[in-house]
Amino acid sequence: MSDTKTVSSAAAALQSLALLATGRTGADVERLVREARQKARRDSRTLTWADIEQALAADRMFMSDDLRWRVSVHEAGHAVAWSLLGIGEVESVTIGIGEVGQVRTRRYGHVAQTEEWLMKTMASMLAGRVAERLLIGEVVSGSGGHEDSDLAKATRLAIDAETILGFAEQQPLIYRSTRDRPDILTLDRDLAERVNTRLLVAEALARELLDSNGPNLMLLAQCLNRDGVMPGDEVRKLLGAGGGNIGDECGETRL
Repeated sequence: MSDTKTVSSAAAALQSLALLATGRTGADVERLVREARQKARRDSRTLTWADIEQALAADRMFMSDDLRWRVSVHEAGHAVAWSLLGIGEVESVTIGIGEVGQVRTRRYGHVAQTEEWLMKTMASMLAGRVAERLLIGEVVSGSGGHEDSDLAKATRLAIDAETILGFAEQQPLIYRSTRDRPDILTLDRDLAERVNTRLLVAEALARELLDSNGPNLMLLAQCLNRDGVMPGDEVRKLLGAGGGNIGDECGETRL
């Protein structure tokens, strides 16, 4: 029995460390472990789980209280949308590790990629920005600014819907690749209008979802702000996405 408990305890500790390491490269983790081992040697003792956990927790990006809360709200918005729209599953949510904030997801492969699926995917991409508007009253520039941003990804999906995926109301059978035409929305005002309309519809879908799940959105943001990292199963438990009751409090403090 004692051996079983030891294995279970070690597995739980390893899972906790893996979660804290989310968003870091293998080289980052190797460096932190090496530094923790060196510190333990200086203290004339062996390396422990707690040493590694402390090293991972200490290597977080510094954020003001205001920025930390904004990032928590933003990532909570993404997590709620991905969890409740039925197109994917949240694996983890982190803030201040590797990136300012990150929601790792596993998109369902068994779901048909219909136009409805595309609009829900776009809504999930825009949900962080929507959450900021709902809980804070304004948005920051973090949703845009680069080619891998939320706005860029959602816009590319909307362009694809109108040009290559066959979802356009006008001439849906014509395949028109825009990959080598980065200025297409500037040159084609009609296409830009249709793309913008899709983005507005997706944003409205995200707003309706988050507005109807306001207490859960707030609670998830508060838990993330406190802990900095949440596994997907904890997110689903809090949201009641697995069919259970809606959560009313965060789990144990992690850091």
